Amino acid sequence: MELAGHPVGKQDHYLACFGGLTCLEIDTDGQVRVGSLKMSITDTEELQRNTLLFFTGFQRSSRDILQAQKDDTLRADPVVLDSMHRTKELGQRIKEALERGDLDKFGQLLDAHWQNKKRRADRISNPHIDRWYEISKKHGALGGKVIGAGGGGFLMLYCPGRARAMVREALSAEGLREMTFGFDFEGAKILVNF
Repeated sequence: MELAGHPVGKQDHYLACFGGLTCLEIDTDGQVRVGSLKMSITDTEELQRNTLLFFTGFQRSSRDILQAQKDDTLRADPVVLDSMHRTKELGQRIKEALERGDLDKFGQLLDAHWQNKKRRADRISNPHIDRWYEISKKHGALGGKVIGAGGGGFLMLYCPGRARAMVREALSAEGLREMTFGFDFEGAKILVNF
């Protein structure tokens, strides 16, 4: 991250390394504490079953979006700083909901997280993504977000029960392609060592 000079956070690197349903506590000095969420196997399976992932068809470089957020943070932009504090608070509430097995609450908090994240930069969403998100909510999704910096890539949605089929059908009619995925509980590993 530092060698490449990209204005990104460190969470993606840690999550790829450790895998699983992982919680990170990142101190202001950069220290990171890694812990696993304490979820039952049943809740974990239901979470995966109810989480849908769609490719938006928009490819973008995250650099511009993330650089704008970094610049606004360094300038102490009150909207961006408030959004960051709100994200931390929502993250703690999401962790609690998941560990309690309250997956519907997780979906609702995911919606609050997405609405909050969009406050940080204009290009985090666009009219197409906003429309697809509203269609998903209309068909029973409780919440979702664009994965990563935003602006394109993948739209993740939490859709319990019958909502899964309805959201799949509605977004397929919009031309979005669902991507299959699975939780990886092993994280990074060395495949060949010479």
